[in-house]
Amino acid sequence: MMFIYPKMYRKLRRGPQVILPKDIGMIIAYSGISKQSVCVDAGTGSGWLAVSLARLCKKVYSYDVRQDFIDIAEKNRVALGLDNLELINKDVTKGIAQRDVDLVVLDMPSSEKALSSARKALRPEGTVVGYLPHTEQVSRFAAKLSKLGFTDVYAIETIVRDMLVREEGTRPSTKGIWHTAYLVFARNSAAI
Repeated sequence: MMFIYPKMYRKLRRGPQVILPKDIGMIIAYSGISKQSVCVDAGTGSGWLAVSLARLCKKVYSYDVRQDFIDIAEKNRVALGLDNLELINKDVTKGIAQRDVDLVVLDMPSSEKALSSARKALRPEGTVVGYLPHTEQVSRFAAKLSKLGFTDVYAIETIVRDMLVREEGTRPSTKGIWHTAYLVFARNSAAI
């Protein structure tokens, strides 16, 4: 039997691919955000990450270039009654209006192209995260992080392996959520 997502996620609509709870949890844990944090999510998609961050943080700004994706995320925002989530139809490679934010997550094609905007938006020691499906993207992202002076670059992949729990014995299931994306974390250096 497959684990059922918590009730919150069962309320949400899906259009484009979503960041799953396994990766959302890692983003929250490794970035160190809290109820005082201000975050930017770039590549809203269906808004699963945005609403998850908004349930925890003080304020979340979520950007997407596609209005149809913003519309899906807006329905999810309303379904959860989140007043601290602002959805913005704009390309973050052209700039992020917010400043001194604690976290910027980039979940979009060619995420490395948005790193200059992310760096300007982040507070010193703020965290940027790239949600990157392919190793080639990880390489480009890490190279651009280095060029821009980000520090503490760290990459992970989160794999969930279901366990089959039965009276006759417990063993790994043949099902599970394996690769979704690589998560690349980095800190904004103190000087811009």
